[in-house]
Amino acid sequence: MSRGPPAPNDPRITKHAQDAHEPNARVPYDLRVMWLAVLAGLPAVLVTLALLWTGDFTAKVRWTLSVLVVGIHAGACLALRERVVRPLHTVAGLLAALREGDYSVRGRGGRAGDPLGEVLLEVNALGDTLREQRLGAMEAGALLGQVMEAIDVAVLAFDASGTLKLVNRAGARLVGLPRAQLLGQRAEALGWSDLLEGPAPRRLTRVFAQQDGGPYELWRGTFREGGQPHQLIVLTDLRLALREEEREAWRRLVRVLSHEINNSLTPIQSIADALRDTVTQVPRPADWEEDTRHGLGIIARRAEALSRFMSAHARLARLPPPTLGPVEVEPWVRRVVALEPRRPVAVRPGPVLTVSGDGDQLEQLLINLVRNAVDAVLSEGGTGGVWVSWAVHAPGAVEVWVEDEGPGLADTANLFVPFFTTKPQGSGIGLALSRQIAEAHGGSLRLENRTDGRGCRARLRLQLDAPRA
Repeated sequence: MSRGPPAPNDPRITKHAQDAHEPNARVPYDLRVMWLAVLAGLPAVLVTLALLWTGDFTAKVRWTLSVLVVGIHAGACLALRERVVRPLHTVAGLLAALREGDYSVRGRGGRAGDPLGEVLLEVNALGDTLREQRLGAMEAGALLGQVMEAIDVAVLAFDASGTLKLVNRAGARLVGLPRAQLLGQRAEALGWSDLLEGPAPRRLTRVFAQQDGGPYELWRGTFREGGQPHQLIVLTDLRLALREEEREAWRRLVRVLSHEINNSLTPIQSIADALRDTVTQVPRPADWEEDTRHGLGIIARRAEALSRFMSAHARLARLPPPTLGPVEVEPWVRRVVALEPRRPVAVRPGPVLTVSGDGDQLEQLLINLVRNAVDAVLSEGGTGGVWVSWAVHAPGAVEVWVEDEGPGLADTANLFVPFFTTKPQGSGIGLALSRQIAEAHGGSLRLENRTDGRGCRARLRLQLDAPRA
């Protein structure tokens, strides 16, 4: 990660300033090595010269040996300087190449057990590591670029000044402009200032290019590039998903309606054909009036059942939004329990709590749950019990339980499917309507088999009413 210049009070500046005032800091390193070598051999040279010039030698021998000693000492100093400085130049060149991104260079002579050889081995290993990291970053960047181009999600990136720095193909297609024309533009100039502000994630409705107003889901995050903060904007077009969900909902609805209507129309058509043949016979059968009355009665009952089915569907579709207000849990539970005439329902009191909800809708919800529990017990002779209890489930939420000792749940997959029922006279909308009411109140409804005994447990979770000042 790159670093900016040190601050004025940075300890590095103080250290550098101290180094700058040292005498050695002004002398190049190779000259310092040279002088150290000279000083290291100077005593021996001086002693040798003193012995030569004070001994019984001829002038020719003295000058010859003196030149030889001084020359050998100077050559040794130069050789030592070269042996010390040249590898450092080599290491500096290797590091400069790595800094420039050239990872193909290698230091020769690297071997273990030798200090300089180990330095070269480490530099070579550093080059291999940096090359692998660069290749990995390039591959990851290429993969990310391909993914961004392939996904059908608009991706935009703005720098700290609000300038567009990145846009993928889906983003350019969304606004109907080429990327070359978009990059470098300010968010204000493009009319996208609202994308950089406000809560995220959120649903956004606005017009881009020639497309309609969405809806779109806006997601916003932050990242850093080159040490500078950027904002990443992701816009997901929800229209296709919503349309597919709408088509699937219509398909399910048509299947249900077709099944129920055909179940009524098939016997009606069959009986009508039989009655038509009966009344057109000459002479008519002796019991034709009885057959006609019986057939018309069946037609009337099937038409009435079909009418009830359509009314139930309309009631499920026309559920109004709840009118929220404080609802005390215990009085609400006791009112509903008192409405069940077929069997006593026990109340196991919990804490004194108040929920926020529509009292009429919550009563309808709990009536359905209690009625289902009693129906389950009565289906096996009516020997089991039914009870209602409640407790604080989590901070700000209460859970109401309706439990029974009936046969339990055999099919949990279709419990909340509208018009699905296992009861001979059931309409199949009670649980679907109950869950719709619970979710409209910001809660949930779940049915499960009891683990502490035989029977079923309905778990209704609702939000507690906020205390008023």
